[in-house]
Amino acid sequence: MKQAKPYSGALAAVPIALALLAGGASASSHREAPFITTVPKVDATDFYMFRSYESGRGDYVTLIANYQPLQDAYGGPNYFAMDPNALYEIHIDNDGDARENISLQFRFQNALANNGAGVNLNIGGKSVNIPLIQAGAVANVKDANLQLGESYTVQVVRGDRRAGTVQSVSNAANGSTRFDKPVDNIGSKTIADYATYAARHLYTVNIPGCSMPARLFVGQRQDPFAVNLGTIFDLVNAPVGVITDPTLIGALPNTIGDKNVTTLAIEMHKSCLTGGDDVIGGWTSASLRQARLLNGKTGSGHQASEKAGGAWVQVSRLGMPLVNEVVIGLKDKDRFNGSKPSGDAQFADYVTNPTLPALMEIALALPNAAPTNFPRTDLVTTFLTGIKGVNQPKVVTPSEMLRLNTAIAPLPFAQQNRLGIVGNLLARGNDNAGYPNGRRPKDDVVDISLVAVMGGLCLANGDNDALALGAACKPSAVPLGATAFKLHDAVDQAVVPLLPGFPYLNTPLPGSK
Repeated sequence: MKQAKPYSGALAAVPIALALLAGGASASSHREAPFITTVPKVDATDFYMFRSYESGRGDYVTLIANYQPLQDAYGGPNYFAMDPNALYEIHIDNDGDARENISLQFRFQNALANNGAGVNLNIGGKSVNIPLIQAGAVANVKDANLQLGESYTVQVVRGDRRAGTVQSVSNAANGSTRFDKPVDNIGSKTIADYATYAARHLYTVNIPGCSMPARLFVGQRQDPFAVNLGTIFDLVNAPVGVITDPTLIGALPNTIGDKNVTTLAIEMHKSCLTGGDDVIGGWTSASLRQARLLNGKTGSGHQASEKAGGAWVQVSRLGMPLVNEVVIGLKDKDRFNGSKPSGDAQFADYVTNPTLPALMEIALALPNAAPTNFPRTDLVTTFLTGIKGVNQPKVVTPSEMLRLNTAIAPLPFAQQNRLGIVGNLLARGNDNAGYPNGRRPKDDVVDISLVAVMGGLCLANGDNDALALGAACKPSAVPLGATAFKLHDAVDQAVVPLLPGFPYLNTPLPGSK
């Protein structure tokens, strides 16, 4: 077995950022960098990677990438179509070198009905185009009442995302390589039974190089993330007595509980994702063309107002939740969104000398509360290399991404610990299938990260170093002591409504009831 590569100081900073990020973050990666706020259609919000816990699907891995944050269900008349000039990707590293081995690439196409003519009404003897997406009730795939239809393709790239071998994912039922996306949940009058309508867009697919059929769904969902958003970014505007009282974990409503997102979800057999190791790493990205030209004469058809060309430029990146929001400095947030895990050494100072713990001290008026074990090897291990014996690959290059041990069996939803591995340590339980070993929808990454960033893992580990968190990771380095375990944002992730099976995220909220 090859030895793990030594991590640089830069990489050590990332994990702490990760941990703190959730503790002082917004809805995961919603509006996390200056440039991405100008192009919300390519803003990644959350990334999930976990062993499927739906009955009979335990040998599969579910990958979920969410985009377009903070969607108001009533946001018509054009709603939240994906960008046809963008490239959305999910990347998998299965050999520990912080470079993608498998990439799933999603491209979208928006087209008006009737070969681009749209839906027209006879008004006083003239055929006039209607102003809405729909001309009546919608219930079926390619429904005749839809004026605007969205479709997409998925390609699997093996090797480098731009120079590797490219093959198309196909519909197992008919061999087609183009899939239809359901229109957003306009409201109950337009779509009386959205759950049934959306389910008609769930596909069994064949992935080249994979002998087991996969499942695919792309469409709007209720945002699955829970966070006390406004309070967190207002310098943690909450009494310490509240956020350290475990009986108040669900005291406040979820700030973004009334928002939707757009989900790209695929479920693949674990053997199709692994290399010579059970541990895989994953992250998602979005890219735009280098050149964008506004078209001042769009014509009478549904032609793009924007002409795009040139090389792809990555503008969004997301692996672990909340890193860019609360770990990376403001001046480097756009740089992080354009970077790859293999280049994470450039952000080292943000990890080795993180500012979030100090900001927490100021915001909460708790002087000398931040851990003192520098460099933060506990966070490096937990978030940048994976935990030995849990989700650390045989060969590891320290970098920021989700890491999942596909050999650890999933637990049914009711048995999952909302605090993932942190909760498992505290409860001396058997749930090692949760964050930061991958990420499940139920995992309360805000509370987990708060505990970790303020030294809770060091405290749980004691002097035995059972998790190999580093010599500096001792209980004496945790000024908050046992209080670190009690930290929370007063919003309970575990009560967010979810589905029992793929695609797991709940039916989106309707524009009207």
